[in-house]
Amino acid sequence: MTEAAPDPAMPAGGRRWRWILAVLVGVPLAFMTLHLLTRKPPPRGPEPQVVKVARAALGEMPETLTELGTVTPVATVTVLPELSGYLTAVGYREGQEVAKGQFLAQIDPRPYEISLRQAQAQLAKDEAALAQGRSDLERYERLRGQQAIAEQTVTDQEFAVRQLEAQIDTDRASIAQFQLDLVYCRITAPVAGRVGLRLVDPGNYVTASSAPGIVVITTMKPTTVEFTVAQNDLARVIERFRAGAKLPVTAFTSDNARALATGTLYAIGNQMAAATGTVTLRATFENGDEALFPNEFVNVKMRVDTLRGAVLVPTSAVLNGAPGDYVFRVNADRTVSVNKVTVGPNDGERSAILAGLSAGDTVVIDGTDRLSDGARIDVAAPPRR
Repeated sequence: MTEAAPDPAMPAGGRRWRWILAVLVGVPLAFMTLHLLTRKPPPRGPEPQVVKVARAALGEMPETLTELGTVTPVATVTVLPELSGYLTAVGYREGQEVAKGQFLAQIDPRPYEISLRQAQAQLAKDEAALAQGRSDLERYERLRGQQAIAEQTVTDQEFAVRQLEAQIDTDRASIAQFQLDLVYCRITAPVAGRVGLRLVDPGNYVTASSAPGIVVITTMKPTTVEFTVAQNDLARVIERFRAGAKLPVTAFTSDNARALATGTLYAIGNQMAAATGTVTLRATFENGDEALFPNEFVNVKMRVDTLRGAVLVPTSAVLNGAPGDYVFRVNADRTVSVNKVTVGPNDGERSAILAGLSAGDTVVIDGTDRLSDGARIDVAAPPRR
């Protein structure tokens, strides 16, 4: 192939300007093409956050106090012997329910029966001496009227009669004491309740008021629960209690797994514990099924009052941070706003909003971890049933 010969008709200067023009036009085009091919797409806004929402509604919210309580029996009695002697019999079974006055144990009564007979014999002897002394005094008074006896003799006899009368009173008191001892030999239940394990066996020698006693009786039903209330909550409780309201109290297991019994508040302590700033309250329970066991630890919930017409939202919607308590309120343009709220009582699932929210407002209840004021959202579809 032979190289084409330059056009003889075009001068050399014309060809040079043609190359210059091609360079001036081609270089900008090349830069524009390169820019179009390598430029980055414009940044897109953040993807909407998928959340779950709920609507605030009007309803009732109970005002409750949750405290730790202890089951405290109405009566726990340690039965102690009133006198000394050998225990000859036990009349109860361990764990048995006993009535007031029911026979529990017997102390050998024979020594006290002998002492009673001795006191009765002494009384008969002293009564005979008194009768003789009064007879002598009557004779001496007749002789004094005849001036046939010294005045001192009559006076001495009067004092002797008075001493014998006092001795008679002493004898009668001794008889009453030994009769009471015979009553104490037969030990009976001072209160109704359940007896515990036997503390002493028949054949043992017991002494008056000796520990550990014969048996312990605990009243199981009704029973009470003692719990404390902080001083900041006390005023409201006292106000309702003095107004005659029967404040319901529910006792739960220590793990709050189930309710054991429901009773009512019936007593408020008269002193505040300076170390803890609390006051002890006591509630009474029928405890017919004996679900509350003495000295058991329970969780106590007491309803003080009920808020009516309160704005209620799920508790998961209420957050706490730099603004204080707040919720994410959903706007009409599918964005959220941070709304500061005043939170009232809650029942675990719902919270009452005292200020900052109105009935009908929609709030975010799930997916708040990456939200901020003004963020866009997509509402998750409700699960199919």
